[in-house]
Amino acid sequence: MSQSADYAQWQSHSIYRTGVKPGEAAAFMAEPPPEKTSVSWPDPLAPAAFRGIAGEIVRKVEPHTESDPAALLIQLIVGFGNLIGRGAFAVADGSRHWTNLFAAVVGVTSKGRKGTATAHVKKILQEADSSWSSERIKAGLSSGEGLIWQVRDAIEKQQPVKQRGRVIDYQIVIEDPGISDKRLLVIEHELASALRVMEREGSTLSATIRQAWDIGDLRVMTKNSPAQATGAHISIIGHITRDELLRYLNATESANGFANRFLWVCARRSKELPEGGAIQDVDFSEVFRELRDVAASASVVREFKRDAAAKDLWADVYGKLSEGGTGLLGCATGRAEAQVLRLSLIYALLDGSHEILTKHLISALAVWKYCEDSARFIFGDAIGDPVADAVLTALRDAPEGLTRTEINSLFGRNRKSSEIANALTVLLASGLAARATEMTGGRPVERWVSVSRGTKAAAAGASTK
Repeated sequence: MSQSADYAQWQSHSIYRTGVKPGEAAAFMAEPPPEKTSVSWPDPLAPAAFRGIAGEIVRKVEPHTESDPAALLIQLIVGFGNLIGRGAFAVADGSRHWTNLFAAVVGVTSKGRKGTATAHVKKILQEADSSWSSERIKAGLSSGEGLIWQVRDAIEKQQPVKQRGRVIDYQIVIEDPGISDKRLLVIEHELASALRVMEREGSTLSATIRQAWDIGDLRVMTKNSPAQATGAHISIIGHITRDELLRYLNATESANGFANRFLWVCARRSKELPEGGAIQDVDFSEVFRELRDVAASASVVREFKRDAAAKDLWADVYGKLSEGGTGLLGCATGRAEAQVLRLSLIYALLDGSHEILTKHLISALAVWKYCEDSARFIFGDAIGDPVADAVLTALRDAPEGLTRTEINSLFGRNRKSSEIANALTVLLASGLAARATEMTGGRPVERWVSVSRGTKAAAAGASTK
C-alpha cells in the first residue's frame, strides 16, 4: 500500500474524526467529540496497527486464542523491541531512543486472558532467537537492586599483591563476570505486587525502572550494592486488573514519571473457545523466516530518521502529542511523543526499512491512540489527589451542585481549608468543575458543580459573578 493510501486509510478510519484535510492531522489526537460524555472501552485498534510481520502473526494466532488482539500485538511489539537489543535508535531533543518499551496489560477482571497472550508471544519470538527466549526473559520485579543484578556489569575488586607477607602492590581482579547480554524482558504477571513494593520506604524499584526506560545506565546509591549496569536494554510487560491499578498506583508514582513510561493496554477475552483453537495446524514457516531476517538486520547499530513525508506528518501531530494533560490520565500519557517515536522505529525495523516512513508513523499513532484511549478508560477523570477526587465524586452525586460550606463539611475537620481550596483550584483548572457566585441579598454564596467531558471547554471560564 502506498504512503498516500495509508494516510487516507488513517483519515477515514472510524476511531478518528472524519473530514480532516491533509495537514490537519493534529486533530486526530484530540479528545473524544462532545457527544461522547462517558468513558467507554477503547475502540478496536485501527487496521494500520496490524502492519507487516507483526500484523500477519496476530492474524494467524487470533482465531485460535481467546486473547485480545490488542494485547497480542502490543506485547509482540514490546518483545521484538527487546529481542533486537541496542542496535537501531532515533534521536529526539538530543536524547537517543532505543526500542525498549514498557507495557501494562490491564483487564477489568482476572479473566482478561492477559497471560495467554504473553504465552503466544513468547513462543513466536522463540523462533527468532531461542537463546534470548530461554535466557533473557525473566519474571518478577522485587527491587531495583535485583533488576540491576540481571544486567550487571563485571564487578572488579582491588586485591593486594603480597611478597613474603608484605603488601608490595595492588591488582584489579574480576570478582563477578557480570552479564554480557544486556537485553532483558521482564514479565510481571502480578504488576500490583511491584506497585506495592514501591510503596515501601527506601525502595529503589521505581527509580531504577525509570532509569531503565530512559538511558539503561543503572545504579543505586546504597552502601551494600556494588552492582551497576551500563547500556542495559530492558523492556517490561506487566499484567494487572483495573481495580488493582487504581488501588496501588499512588500519587507519587503517577507524578514522578513512572506511569507515563508505560503503554496502557486494555485487554479482555475476545471470544469463547471451549475446545481451544487449532494453532498447531497453522503454517508459520514464512513469517518466522521473515521475523528472523528482520531481527538480524535490526541488530546493526545505526540511527533512524524520518523521511520528508513522515517529517510533515510528525509536524502535524507533534503539538498535540506533546501538550500533556491533567490528572492521572495526563500523568499516564505524558510521554506520548517519545512513545510514538519508539513505536514508529520498531515498525520501520519490522518492515526491514532503513528510515521511518509515513506508514510506520501512522501505525505507531494507531497503537498510541488505543493506548491513550485505554488510559482514559482506566483512569477516567481521576486527579490522583484524594481530596480533589472526593470533591469531584460528591459534585457528580449532587446535580444542583454544592456550596463551599457543604464541600467543607464533606471532610469534617479532617482536612485543612487550604487543602480543600487547592483541590477546588485543580478541578477548576482541569475543567472538571465550575463555580458560580449566587447573590442572595446577604452574603454571596459560592456554588460548585461538576462538568461533563463534553462541556469541559465551556467550563474553563465558567466562573461567574
